[in-house]
Amino acid sequence: MKNLTKQEVLEKATDNNVKFIRLQFTNIFGALKNIAITVDELPRALDGRINFDSSVIEGFVGRHESDIILNPDPSSFVIFPWRPREGAVARLTCDVLNPDGTPFAACSRSNLKKNLADAEKMGFQLQVGAEIEFFLFQTEEGGKPTVTTHDLAGYCDLTPVDMGENARRDMVLTLQEMGFDVSSSHHEIAPGQHEIFLKDDDALAMADSITTFKFVVRTIAQRHGLHATFMPKPVAGVNGSGLHLQLSLWQNDGNAFDKETVQGQLTGLAGHFVAGLIEHAGALTAVANPLVNSYKRVSANDLAPVLAGWSENNRSAMIRVPSSRQGGDTRVILRSPDPASNPYLVTSAALQSGLDGIRRKLSLPEPLSLDIPAWEIGNIIREKGLPRNLESALQSLQGDWVVKQALGNTIHSLYLESKEAEWERFQTHVHQWELDEYLRNY
Repeated sequence: MKNLTKQEVLEKATDNNVKFIRLQFTNIFGALKNIAITVDELPRALDGRINFDSSVIEGFVGRHESDIILNPDPSSFVIFPWRPREGAVARLTCDVLNPDGTPFAACSRSNLKKNLADAEKMGFQLQVGAEIEFFLFQTEEGGKPTVTTHDLAGYCDLTPVDMGENARRDMVLTLQEMGFDVSSSHHEIAPGQHEIFLKDDDALAMADSITTFKFVVRTIAQRHGLHATFMPKPVAGVNGSGLHLQLSLWQNDGNAFDKETVQGQLTGLAGHFVAGLIEHAGALTAVANPLVNSYKRVSANDLAPVLAGWSENNRSAMIRVPSSRQGGDTRVILRSPDPASNPYLVTSAALQSGLDGIRRKLSLPEPLSLDIPAWEIGNIIREKGLPRNLESALQSLQGDWVVKQALGNTIHSLYLESKEAEWERFQTHVHQWELDEYLRNY
């Protein structure tokens, strides 16, 4: 992310004939929101003088609301490439503040900054890379999305089998034009499923990028007559979509995960970090897998991350540690999150979980075996499995002090309140599966 001053933003807006600016921010559920202002209001916005009400952040309209201030980050200024150059539209990512200038307690971006500051006090900077999966579906007349895929392609297939290649190429080109550092892209295993990999960046910049990424991908898909969805499991019987986060802690002299690695073994600081993630796996799941639908993806199959453990190659583990562990390459890949999650909150929860492992010098469990006999899978899931549904994950979140502190009391309380209500709505709804299974026979 290139550092820009307020004056440089004003000059760029003038030089590029920008007429509208979207002040973008994220609510506690990871939904991107915005207020559009004219370029004449840009100086006021950069001075933190644009206010709104707090319900848009908290996710509850109609309850007690308070004034909030949108405080743009000048470094986030970017012009949308798909808009006309005459009368261009730009965006600024905002922190949310109280009127007195202090961080608003329900701002997940400010919350991540606080957690990153905790890591810096310990001498660490968190770097994050992201492998982001999504589906492309056809639409009906009027743009209504379906769950009909536009191809029957599989893993890394090419055109003409991969019919989404043109749309995916345009997504990558647009992202690059906006300053994203894209490593690779390919068709995923399920029909209509795709992945784009964003290279490592500092944690705050990556959380910003993931949020903007979803907006860009959906916009470009729409221009191709398709609907892009980050719903974790939109189609039964095929793989769901994940958000794999590649985590590494850095110090001034390099990757801290490399330093205590002995002949490639995961020891010392990196081992403690992974042990912390496993220790807080249940509560972390509530944040990383935030929907009722998330748990249709995190279910027992060969590729789903269902076990609270780590491995080099067992894809059932929530954590994979690649075998390359020298020269700055040591990474801890958190595979359990899905792309419906709030990247600011997932990063905060994962960071503090790992730091707790370092502070307490937690012992690293043995890696999960690559070959688990089929008759043992049920027992292993009962012993080491992640929560099987949203209710179970929320119960873990309620009792986990470390993840609660990572979220902050306000976000923790609002998140639980909303997600518990979501679970109750699901529980009281009569689903088509129940009608098909029971109506004729009972």
